[in-house]
Amino acid sequence: MKYISTRDRNKTYSAAEAVVKGISDDGGLIVPSSFPIIDKKLLDELCAMDYPERAAKVLSLYMEEFSYEELCDYTRKAYSRFDGDPCPLVKVEDGLFVLELWHGPTYAFKDMALTVLPYLMTASKKKIGDNSKTLILVATSGDTGKAALEGFKDVEGTEIIVFYPEKGVSAMQKLQMITQQGSNVHVAGIKGNFDDAQTAVKAIFTDADVIAKLKAKGIEMSSANSINWGRLAPQIAYYVSAYCDLLTSGEIEEGQKINFAVPTGNFGNILAGYYAYRMGIPVNRLIVASNANNILTDFFRTGEYDVNRKFFKTMSPSMDILVSSNLERLLFEVTGRDDAKMREIYGELKKTGVFRLDMSQLDLDVFEAGWADEDETTETIGNFFDLDDYVLDTHTAVAVSVYNDYASDTEDDTTAVIVSTASPYKFACDVFNAVSDRHETDVDKAVKGLMRSTGAECPQGILDLPRMEIRHRTVIEKDGAKQAVFDFLSE
Repeated sequence: MKYISTRDRNKTYSAAEAVVKGISDDGGLIVPSSFPIIDKKLLDELCAMDYPERAAKVLSLYMEEFSYEELCDYTRKAYSRFDGDPCPLVKVEDGLFVLELWHGPTYAFKDMALTVLPYLMTASKKKIGDNSKTLILVATSGDTGKAALEGFKDVEGTEIIVFYPEKGVSAMQKLQMITQQGSNVHVAGIKGNFDDAQTAVKAIFTDADVIAKLKAKGIEMSSANSINWGRLAPQIAYYVSAYCDLLTSGEIEEGQKINFAVPTGNFGNILAGYYAYRMGIPVNRLIVASNANNILTDFFRTGEYDVNRKFFKTMSPSMDILVSSNLERLLFEVTGRDDAKMREIYGELKKTGVFRLDMSQLDLDVFEAGWADEDETTETIGNFFDLDDYVLDTHTAVAVSVYNDYASDTEDDTTAVIVSTASPYKFACDVFNAVSDRHETDVDKAVKGLMRSTGAECPQGILDLPRMEIRHRTVIEKDGAKQAVFDFLSE
């Protein structure tokens, strides 16, 4: 299978090239030239597999240069770092399930892909004969940074630099990043929000001066953000797996459609669900759940995407995003793969901060969208614990709140899966306050209080964090990312 750019369909890449490059030379995102189909025979095979096998099989449909056996070797090694089942599907009520994606080394769903990506990256470079050192550049709204740092730490032939909004992540997320160990890892806070960090990283990727200077040093850039196909592709597997688990447990019959509700920021997670849908997984609705930064809700309801709005710092910081990069991949598909249209609308977005589309001309019927404010998120955490004895993190609570509104408004009783993206202990203060009606601001006290009040097990890695050495103290201005890259590499 070949890959093409959303902004130039004539530009093609192999799967290995797509993983190594991260982003197309023209600034577009790299997408598969077609969608492989999961028929009944293949679905039956997938149902009989464990999760690493399922993930490897899904990847093999897209990555023809890789054998199933070598991909399975990567996924087994990656998911051996997880605590038990990599993505258990937990039944909380009849017809309602939570897909827990946070049992990996950093306790967030990003581990589902970022434990696999280093294997894909290393192997892809060998397949295309690339002997350069790889610089992984990452902009993070909280969870991607730690997961990428953990995934790539001490990986031979790589350096990784993570930029995060200095005051735009949770205390736990920040502590996870600034204590990160590894000889090849670098971390910098940006005095701005995630969009500032993401804009800076994207600009570096297409900066001819940076590219030339790094090339002279034998360094090529790539990304661990979901703009990289190698990061996005492994996420498709857990949507497929969730459907398989519902089938094998007898909760649904073959061919029966299900709903997914997904907390959404950069649109990569729910886009993976859309790709699974395009592959043939029976999906009734993909429910796009946003927090107060509800630009995606407005877009799906009106067709207007306008970043010229107030930015909110919320208790669900990984969703505090106004420029959702992976929306471009979706729009490429629903506009009939119109690369000229992508150049037009993203040129307009860069110039004015706004683009508008006629939604009646786009096949977006599988999507619903809604948002939850801070009070609704807090109330949802408390109510869900009271009713179902289940502790939600702040992001997953947004998805539950939006799903509840959708189900109430539509009376849709389709079996639903809430995609749970993080351990509640990563956001211990807000979660503890929601279940106990307290106002605790000390993270350590909140963790202990949450353990006492809910009985939910806290990952040992989180309990150990307060005792870890702070190793990364760099903070830069919004326009300082380019210089920071060279400063870090000269250390």
